[in-house]
Amino acid sequence: MAEHSDSDILIVGSGAAGLTAALTLAERFRVTVLAKGALDEGATAWAQGGVAAVLEPGDTFENHVEDTMVAGAGLNDRAIVEFVVSQAPAAIARLRELGVPFAEEAGALHLTREGGHSHRRIVHVADATGWAVQEALLRAARANPNITLVPDQVAIDLATSRHEERYSGAGNVWGVYAVDRVSGGVQLHTARATILATGGAGRTYLFSTAPRGATGDGIAMAWRAGARVSNMEFMQFHPTCLYNLEVKNFLITEAVRGEGGQLKHPLTGRRFMPDYDARAELAPRDVVARAIDAEIKRDGLDYVHLDISHLPPEFVREHFPNIHEKLLGLGIDLTREPIPVVPAQHYTCGGIMVDRDGRTDLPGLYAAGECTQSGLHGANRLASNSLLECFVFGEACADDIARRWDTLPPVPAIRAWDESRVTDSDEEVVIKQNWTEIRRFMWNYVGIVRTTKRLARAQTRIRLLQEEVADHYGHFRVTPDLIELRNLLQIADLIVRSALHRHESRGLHYTLDHPDLAPEAVDTVLVP
Repeated sequence: MAEHSDSDILIVGSGAAGLTAALTLAERFRVTVLAKGALDEGATAWAQGGVAAVLEPGDTFENHVEDTMVAGAGLNDRAIVEFVVSQAPAAIARLRELGVPFAEEAGALHLTREGGHSHRRIVHVADATGWAVQEALLRAARANPNITLVPDQVAIDLATSRHEERYSGAGNVWGVYAVDRVSGGVQLHTARATILATGGAGRTYLFSTAPRGATGDGIAMAWRAGARVSNMEFMQFHPTCLYNLEVKNFLITEAVRGEGGQLKHPLTGRRFMPDYDARAELAPRDVVARAIDAEIKRDGLDYVHLDISHLPPEFVREHFPNIHEKLLGLGIDLTREPIPVVPAQHYTCGGIMVDRDGRTDLPGLYAAGECTQSGLHGANRLASNSLLECFVFGEACADDIARRWDTLPPVPAIRAWDESRVTDSDEEVVIKQNWTEIRRFMWNYVGIVRTTKRLARAQTRIRLLQEEVADHYGHFRVTPDLIELRNLLQIADLIVRSALHRHESRGLHYTLDHPDLAPEAVDTVLVP
């Protein structure tokens, strides 16, 4: 493949946000979409839930806005929430046109309800909505002659004015440098406008439901290039992820607790949720996750038990066929024994700051989806608003680029990647060790419950690792693992700095040193 490719618009990420933008732009422009691995490997394909939209008689946009604001603990930007919610029905209609087979009942869309929603408003495809959406978007993108899909491209850094052959301090973004997983060579992809749709940063944590590639690359690249980042302390944890050393991120759906599953101490068999909340297992996600975390930390456990074996076996099998089958394959029969579970990082609520057109602080750079902080989620994401955000902001980025096209300057000459002063690494073990270390101390010190002391400890370790990784990066040829390690460390630093900055407990950020809510809801904004 050529060392340099040029298109009108470059999109980094091939999930819901990236492909929505690509399909909208391809009516007029040549678009290149880079995927870090396979084209369907991102978080979109994993989404079990659905897409939230006001479609039920009696439901209103106001209700959906209010539910979102309540979940976000008042930190959301109401104007953005209203904008996204109002666009939802049209986004669903477009997905149906693309052939997404949403579940129907009596000729109408079948709507389910999820935690935090006051009405039934989740359109879904059984319990695998994301997969169906990803398939439909990819099918349309592959069929479009104006879209070039390039898998196995691991973005290293944004190409900016600093990389122009005639140096400029203007801060424009002209594309990215990426390493090709297959050849190992570094390629330059340039364009007049670049959209980051790179997903979240879940892999900063030891336990996460995020796909392997969720290492916060877009957030880290944008930060290094000079864009502001916001609300990185708000990491959503799912209370019940299967604890299994072979299977890294199998979610045990909330519905198991909804149908009567009980959380128990694995050594004593004691049911502990009633000690923490009157709603017991049906308390909100963050409450349940904190309770499990407290039991685990107090007694040095690896996991707790989720037990539904007291219910009739046929009821359990009928309600949870997928989970039942998956667990049987791992030697666990949930009709007869408890499931070992642990909370897991689930969604990154903070990210690159964008406006309602998806514009970042840097000219020529846009962003959409989980890598952004758009003002939609506030301090905690409402279920099934995340896929919705991808569709609405993917389209918003595309519309803004099309509107401004004639004002966007052509790409100047950009320097090629310089590998003249580096050698191949002889120390891969350093990368593996540091990766494990980051994910472990982030889990223990910057997890579900925080203290200033734990955060400070994490910060000390981050500083030491930053020296090591910078040294490694300066001397050795870049590899996908080294790029991800560098980004993970940058993300860990942003999370810890944001968490230390917030002297209150709000939404997903819970600290024992500042357990109360501050009178005013203020975003955490980090300036590079």
